[in-house]
Amino acid sequence: MDEFSRLVQLLSGSRRLVAFTGAGMSTESGIPDYRSPGGVWSRFRPPVLQEFLADRKARERYWRFYAETFPAFQEARPNPGHRALGRLHAEGRLAAVITQNIDGLHARGGVPAQDVLELHGGVFASACLSCGEHEARTADLLERFLADGQPPACPRCQGPLKPRTVSFGQSLDGELLERAASLAAQADLMLVMGSSLAVTPAAQLPEITLAAGGGLIILNRDPTHLDSRADLVLRTPAGETLARAVEALLGGSDD
Repeated sequence: MDEFSRLVQLLSGSRRLVAFTGAGMSTESGIPDYRSPGGVWSRFRPPVLQEFLADRKARERYWRFYAETFPAFQEARPNPGHRALGRLHAEGRLAAVITQNIDGLHARGGVPAQDVLELHGGVFASACLSCGEHEARTADLLERFLADGQPPACPRCQGPLKPRTVSFGQSLDGELLERAASLAAQADLMLVMGSSLAVTPAAQLPEITLAAGGGLIILNRDPTHLDSRADLVLRTPAGETLARAVEALLGGSDD
């Protein structure tokens, strides 16, 4: 049996599938991997949370980083892989998507928002880090920042406003991570798509599935530390490969 047929077979046999996605899933929708050499992270060095809170210059640098990167999120559309996951959910084959991505594309691709666990938050809304009472559209805050050069501040308490994403030095939502761990433990198969499994604690979730006796598929162009323990590893574009597999499994097209 070839690897693609094995992928379809494993998906067909799963009754409690959980998907875990990383940056490689978003790059297929045109969102760059900012961490790669030469990417904007290397030029802007986004500040850790403590630096963001303490230093106005760091907040300026952070918002200039967003000014350069945010248009890609606005322009991105769900790719065939996102839509394939939506089809699997609609057919009752996919329990949830756990993602490290902040682009909101899984919900737009057809997986209900309540079954998408965005461990690193979402880019389109911003909130005050001081009072927690004020929220605004990130796009609106960026427009004002580009006009006046002032890092956005809360109109209620003058605290710093920041997109609802997890920065370096910022903890993940404990309840969300606990729910993700529970889903991983219950999964009979975890499908890793576009993640190098290098960023913890999120990347430890596939190990929970393995420890509970579940299977593991890895669709990622680069090696991961769990390749040797996976039932199947494919070094092909994650979204494109899954879309073909779902079409073979369910028939028709995901368009």
